[in-house]
Amino acid sequence: MEFSHEPVLLKECIEGLNIRPNGIYVDCTVGGAGHSAEILKRLGPKGLLIGIDQDREALEAAEEKLRKTESKAKFIIIHENFENIRQILDEKRINAVDGVLLDLGVSSYQIEAEKRGFRYMDDAPLDMRMNQDSEFTAKELVNTWPKDEIARIIREYGEEKWAARIAEFICKARENQLIETTSQLVDIIKAAIPASARRKEGQHPAKRTFQAIRIAVNRELEVLENALPGIVESLNRGGRLCVITFHSLEDRIVKQFFRNKSGLCKCPPDFPKCVCNPVKQLKIITRKPIVPSEEELKRNHRARSAKLRIAEKL
Repeated sequence: MEFSHEPVLLKECIEGLNIRPNGIYVDCTVGGAGHSAEILKRLGPKGLLIGIDQDREALEAAEEKLRKTESKAKFIIIHENFENIRQILDEKRINAVDGVLLDLGVSSYQIEAEKRGFRYMDDAPLDMRMNQDSEFTAKELVNTWPKDEIARIIREYGEEKWAARIAEFICKARENQLIETTSQLVDIIKAAIPASARRKEGQHPAKRTFQAIRIAVNRELEVLENALPGIVESLNRGGRLCVITFHSLEDRIVKQFFRNKSGLCKCPPDFPKCVCNPVKQLKIITRKPIVPSEEELKRNHRARSAKLRIAEKL
């Protein structure tokens, strides 16, 4: 299957990065290189693009696309998790960069590749790994984690009100046989959620649970929280950070991080004066997140939940 992933909010990201022709830019989730190719086109002979991804298939597609891009700039492709951005740059002897892009969405290729087990519409192995080198899979999670922990992630990461009941049904089902496929898990989830609630929701009953398990398998929220401080540390003065999120949990983390780094006082409102001594490291460029236009949504329905936040290093 061809690695395809239409870049979300492409124009807005390119403008937000405020690209300098001789700068160094990092695409932390290079995917099929949709955003990266446009960054590379805007770089001159002294410019450098670094593309990071934990999916080897994505990196192969990205390298092929970037080689075909008309640009005199150099690029480097790295198989790694962007959580380790500071270590990656240190190994390349790069002190600071001029811009970083984070597109936190799952690619169309990853979703549609049945062997990856991301979709609740397919009958596929329970996998959900973004990094195929990782040993921990969705199958291991649903078959070994304690009931309370499964309920917690479904409730917190999937914002699913039937989390406790779904976890109970999962644990009961695995007593009889291993849960090995997406269709098995979907059937369990459907059985756990009352039919009246399923009809009322108007969406697939497994959507939230699958999201939650995917987030847990790939440590998505933990990785984001760990990565943001290193990214800011790695930016030159005036460097930009653009982050595209696709659900409220990610967006909340980014919004709060930007707020904390923008020098706003965190003292309780009844304090007579500020005692937290906030340090201002970032200027928030987007007071409200940028969302896709109606035109983009017509082209790409998967962009509907995307939000772009941009900040600049001071």
